[in-house]
Amino acid sequence: MSPTGRDDLDEEAELSDTWVAGRAKTADSHRGDPGPREALAGLGEAPSAPGEPSSGPADACSEPAGASDDSPEPPASGQVRPLVAASWRRSARARVSPDGAARVELDEDELAAYREGHPLAAAMPVIRELMGAYATDGEHLLAVCDAAGRMLWVEGHPATLRKALGMNFVAGARWSEAAAGTNAPGTALAVDRPVQVVAAEHFRHPVRAWTCAAAPVHDPRSGRVLGAVDITGGRRLAHPHSLGFVQAVARAAESQLALLGPVPDAGKLSLAALGRDEALLSTGGRRIRLSRRHSEILVLLAHRPEGVGGEELLMLLYEDESVTPVTLRAELSRLRALLGPDLLRSRPYRLAGVVDADFAAVDRRLASGAVAAAAGEYAGPLLPSSSAPGVVRLRERLADRLRAALVDRGDPGLLADWAYSVWGEDDRVVWRALCAAVPASRLPPVRARLDALEAELSAGATVLQRPGPHTRR
Repeated sequence: MSPTGRDDLDEEAELSDTWVAGRAKTADSHRGDPGPREALAGLGEAPSAPGEPSSGPADACSEPAGASDDSPEPPASGQVRPLVAASWRRSARARVSPDGAARVELDEDELAAYREGHPLAAAMPVIRELMGAYATDGEHLLAVCDAAGRMLWVEGHPATLRKALGMNFVAGARWSEAAAGTNAPGTALAVDRPVQVVAAEHFRHPVRAWTCAAAPVHDPRSGRVLGAVDITGGRRLAHPHSLGFVQAVARAAESQLALLGPVPDAGKLSLAALGRDEALLSTGGRRIRLSRRHSEILVLLAHRPEGVGGEELLMLLYEDESVTPVTLRAELSRLRALLGPDLLRSRPYRLAGVVDADFAAVDRRLASGAVAAAAGEYAGPLLPSSSAPGVVRLRERLADRLRAALVDRGDPGLLADWAYSVWGEDDRVVWRALCAAVPASRLPPVRARLDALEAELSAGATVLQRPGPHTRR
């Protein structure tokens, strides 16, 4: 059930257009979630009321000039998929204009240097082998983006490439959901699973003649999202096979990266907890998805390799002071049964061997001054849904340190990665720094977003930080 007391599916079924994706309800206003009129007010938009025709350049059933074939009809009222409705709401909260266009953020030289060193470069031969001929023969495009939604490679049929220029579906452009609205690669990154977006399901009207399917690609050792692989084209892609195909390509890319990577050290523990509600532990060739409580315990023990006494661990884990040591011992007993007796030791509680934790790696990067590397490895807040006091302190400390380093560095690309993430979309400090850092040609949309945030602040709106786009539940 939603906080309003209504079933979320009933609420989603009412949506039929992106203008009403985030419309304000009385209960929503108490949560601080803006409706589309409020969310787009800072961009100077005048959205149509529900049921009125859109004034945008391409409505839900029109076809942008140069589309390769007729687009499917828009979904009728009551037929919006829950996944699409949720994405529309996130897009509206992020103040994405339904009539806007993606921004190109990397020029040719920046793009060449960036993708040459990107982990997905090693998987491109496999991706091209599996998708290249399919894209060219079918007049489609294959695309690969990084974890921030920036397109690294966009290839395929020459005529389709020319048509895609009209919506800036090109290498170097940012297509994250927070920047470009509902689209397959951006939404796949936001929910961390394969996604297909058909025609009028796109948030932006100029994209609605296109269909796309995308799947995230993960680091085979840490589980961290590296980016997404996408197939984009016309109506012929609106088939379940397209989603299965792109998912298979993503798994093949991960397998290729695993083959090329170093052999895992059997005595080394690897813990991935950034942007995840349930941490992933890799040890001795095994990958173990931990429960939320076990995730909190492992994070705290990884942070304190010297060990933690029972009483202190109890205080670090539980807000409720009435929780007894018996409860903690039971949790630790279950965790020991899962990991094996050799990994979890007691008196004090500690982990055996070296633990390579992703949040500790980001901390080390920051300590050495490698801000870009730290930002690249930061996949989102540490266990974002955890309320364990010790985890909350670690989460806030790491986020504050990275945020301060980004502002101090003043690099527009790094600042944009933070600002257009779900956890940074309402961060006025970073948006102000981004305004000061971007070139004049890129300033208007950034200024518009900042003005909308400042307007909320002056109106006394309370905006809560939300979990990151790579949160896995």
